[in-house]
Amino acid sequence: MSMSYSFRLAFQSIIHDKWVNLLAVLTIAAGLLFTAVTMLTVYNVNLITREIPKKFSINVYLKENLQKQEIDNITAAIKKEPSVENIKFIPKEDAWKELKSSLKNTEYILEGLNENPLPDTLEIKLKRDSINPIAVKKISAILKQIKGVSEIEYGEKILSSIYSLSLGIKTIGLTLIIIMSAGTLFVCYSTVKILFYRKNREIETYKFLGAAKWFIRFPFLIEGAVIGFSGGFLGFIGILILYYFVLLKVSTTFPIFSSFVFPLNIFYLLPVTGFVLGVIGAAFAIGRIRY
Repeated sequence: MSMSYSFRLAFQSIIHDKWVNLLAVLTIAAGLLFTAVTMLTVYNVNLITREIPKKFSINVYLKENLQKQEIDNITAAIKKEPSVENIKFIPKEDAWKELKSSLKNTEYILEGLNENPLPDTLEIKLKRDSINPIAVKKISAILKQIKGVSEIEYGEKILSSIYSLSLGIKTIGLTLIIIMSAGTLFVCYSTVKILFYRKNREIETYKFLGAAKWFIRFPFLIEGAVIGFSGGFLGFIGILILYYFVLLKVSTTFPIFSSFVFPLNIFYLLPVTGFVLGVIGAAFAIGRIRY
């Protein structure tokens, strides 16, 4: 009994029980599509989080009338902190010019101010691995204790909110991916189990003729693989449609979506993922059946 015969039996079974298999394929496609969208969301949130270190800084406002030597001493004390990557001194005159330039047509807001109210500032860039709410709060507390420092500002609430949101999305995303993968396995498992019992009479005939267990089981593994691969392929088609819909339609109305990254190279793995889950689900199903 050749392998080609097993393949022929598998495809005959798929066609014979087409409605059961079609339902399984569509269910797997929906599950993998949802998994892909979840992965896409987590991927983009992770990219946004990685961009934070490039723009994040701590502003250290200095007390009035400090001498150059005192400012140099403060800078030297800050540089001793291992988490500090770079320090930039911004004189209050430069900060005042930048503020006026940023206001442009609304510069009249500053008309009531007779003198520059801004302090000298030290803009501190931290190393990437030190930019998280706990580490930044700890560093800020140390900076406040340095003599000559008036105030620390770094957008504590915004930083905490971004990292909390990022952690929440990643946790929920990972949970959903695990659930949907388990669901795909269960669909393949249940489908193959149903097909197995529907062919119980044929299986008994094969056993009577002395067929080996692998010969009886192998067609079901092929069916699981085909069902899983087909579901993965439909899921891939779905993510392509979503990609072009977001890129060509939604992004023109909502520009924020134009910055979304679609790693299509990863989504090419959806059919392969469906294939693997299909084989594993089928293997579990026939492995638990006693005959």
